[in-house]
Amino acid sequence: MPWIILTLAGIFEIAWAIGLKYTEGFTRPLPTALTVGAMIVSIGLLGLALRDLPLGTAYAIWTGIGAVGTATLGIVLFGDPAHAARLFCIGLILAGLVGLKLVS
Repeated sequence: MPWIILTLAGIFEIAWAIGLKYTEGFTRPLPTALTVGAMIVSIGLLGLALRDLPLGTAYAIWTGIGAVGTATLGIVLFGDPAHAARLFCIGLILAGLVGLKLVS
């Protein structure tokens, strides 16, 4: 169950990171409120997962899910560059996440 909670925390991290783009510098009230809400949920779920998971592993997985998800959605939603080197680096982060899970 802690891994599921941690995964949800990572998904909410992606949500708030993407949400930051839609707040337009915190000038749009609804996207700002949703982004802040996603931040609170993300940190709250991370805290719950930390009851059972090692800090270093959980934090690395949480930030990794956020980094991979945000980079991927940046490509899909905002036209961020998707050249081979960038995709390879995203793949390296993903491989690291899988490795951490396997050794934990």
